Amino acid sequence: MTFALPKSASLTLWLLPCALLAAPIPDVPFWQDVAVRIHQAPELTNATFKKLCVDKDNVVYVLTSKGVARVFDDTLALDKSYRPLAGKIARDIALTSQGDLAYLFDAGWQSNGADGGKDLNNKGSKWLSPSPVLKAQPGMPWPELTCQVTVPGGVWYGTTRGAFFERQGTNSPYATPSAPGIEPPRFRYYAGKRWLRDDHVLDLAVDHDGQVWVLTQTGLNEIEFRRTTLAAKADWFARKIRSRNIRYGFTAERRLLVPGDITSSEMIDTDNDGGWTSYYIGSLGARYAVTHEEAIRQQAWESFAALERLQTIHTNTGFPGRTFERKGFKFSDTDRWRDSPDPGWEWKGHTSSDEICSQTYAHAVMWEQVATNAVERARVATNFVRIVDHILAHNLYLVDVDGKPTLWGRWNPEYVNWFPYTIHDRQLNSAELTASLQLAFAMTGNARYRDKAYELFAKHGFLTNILSSLKLVAFTTGYVHQGNDMGNEWNHSDDELAFFAYWPLVRFAFTDKLRAQYLTVVREHLEIERPERYPIWNFIGAACGAKEFDADGSVWTLRGTPLDTIAWRITNSHRQDITKLPPSFMGRQLKELLPPGERLIARINTQPFILDQGDDVTDFPYDEYLLGYWLGRYVGAIGAPSGEAR
Repeated sequence: MTFALPKSASLTLWLLPCALLAAPIPDVPFWQDVAVRIHQAPELTNATFKKLCVDKDNVVYVLTSKGVARVFDDTLALDKSYRPLAGKIARDIALTSQGDLAYLFDAGWQSNGADGGKDLNNKGSKWLSPSPVLKAQPGMPWPELTCQVTVPGGVWYGTTRGAFFERQGTNSPYATPSAPGIEPPRFRYYAGKRWLRDDHVLDLAVDHDGQVWVLTQTGLNEIEFRRTTLAAKADWFARKIRSRNIRYGFTAERRLLVPGDITSSEMIDTDNDGGWTSYYIGSLGARYAVTHEEAIRQQAWESFAALERLQTIHTNTGFPGRTFERKGFKFSDTDRWRDSPDPGWEWKGHTSSDEICSQTYAHAVMWEQVATNAVERARVATNFVRIVDHILAHNLYLVDVDGKPTLWGRWNPEYVNWFPYTIHDRQLNSAELTASLQLAFAMTGNARYRDKAYELFAKHGFLTNILSSLKLVAFTTGYVHQGNDMGNEWNHSDDELAFFAYWPLVRFAFTDKLRAQYLTVVREHLEIERPERYPIWNFIGAACGAKEFDADGSVWTLRGTPLDTIAWRITNSHRQDITKLPPSFMGRQLKELLPPGERLIARINTQPFILDQGDDVTDFPYDEYLLGYWLGRYVGAIGAPSGEAR
């Protein structure tokens, strides 16, 4: 088969990087909060922790039942610095008016300050006054206060369920995240093992560099605030993924054999390795389109080779597997695996529409942004057209090696139009197949793909399905597909698939008229999803031609995304500063969108308005950050970095 770009000036111009009417948001430095893990020396095992002090020289001390400990680099250990005090158990510690540490023993207070603390027991030692009784104010995250520290711009509080910062201005490193037009949150809440060893806070201190030290019942924690930019943060995620989350070219999750301990982790296969990797390819394509770095282009080809092998690892032509692994080491859904003709390997079948949709997007990116010559474009087209031809040859079904359609790989009108307009699958599946046919036509110029799409429009209402309003989608009973109730919730996975389908649907539309019609659907979906402030949705919308999208909210999310990518168990249902919502079709459990650092780290098919979730043992690649950032750069919504990050 010959592959050639159709002679269409409008298509060529449309695929150029977008130029927005508004100026890009400058990538100015901001404060990134980071949990720094403080190790504890074995000698502190089973110690009782009591009090925290930071002296004038920024040395962090902790009073324990086994003696006074101090921080050495990232380790808390008993302080043996002064031989006369080594081995002694202090009853209390405090700071003198000069900022030196003082120890209370049975004989009185002692210090190792410049004069040896000889006058510590004289009258006028106001620093020995007890802390005031703390009273919570209405609307605080949790009312059981244990300690507080006033800093410029607000107050830090410790509680029996975590620590929080109350903002009293905007000029503070702790007023994060923020973005143009979005005021920082009043409270920033730090709880759960993403931030603390345990949530019962005993004491708080802010050192002279502005870093926050939190003493809990099981030890010492540090919350550090670092100056960075979106570009520097994207570089951090890129290095993290390349060093920690690449398996055979796939972006891989890691499973922690010991909760929270990344050194115990191993890379595992998942149900949608091809799909998740497709989004990583999207980030690399957008980055290459902006920067033209050849090393990034080669990384994209490396991951694309994994998508190619999903087809060649078996003999079912045009059927992409979900993932593959060396024989005997499969991890997920072991009943879906098949032996490969390639000795020593297995591959995972039962492929769904998720994989087809995401891989359509990846092939569009490779063909449009990564391939630089006819040979490379032909390589991409060959791999993709086999998938489309398989679907066409099997009556618009994805047929596995058992000769049966997979559970979700179904685009036949009999299946699609079985759904009423109140169930999103009718619109989504119509858009998915149309997008694939459009891309195949763009790659090959073969009219059979265009003709099939128009046949589905005319005879089976696929265009009407695509253009149906999402406002019609609602709770719908009575539609059960192989045990799955199709109308009982707003499925966030469908949002994911829809937006990635919009990319080839709009950008490779057969005509300008169709493109304009498709864009009305994108705009409506963006408005529904606007409360999530999700960068990928907003910037795909922009790449499709939407002029109204939430660039500010997207930058707010990118700035607030934590660097810790472990799916820590997050609990927010007890908080008194948020508004819980009753159960609903949308599934949103609270009114406010919490900063990313206060909610679950999850894949993009999980909606963010969830109160409690997490497993403590999954480390995500989080290439979602890279895709959001580089799409923002690609469409001109985010500016190149300015200023210096430390």
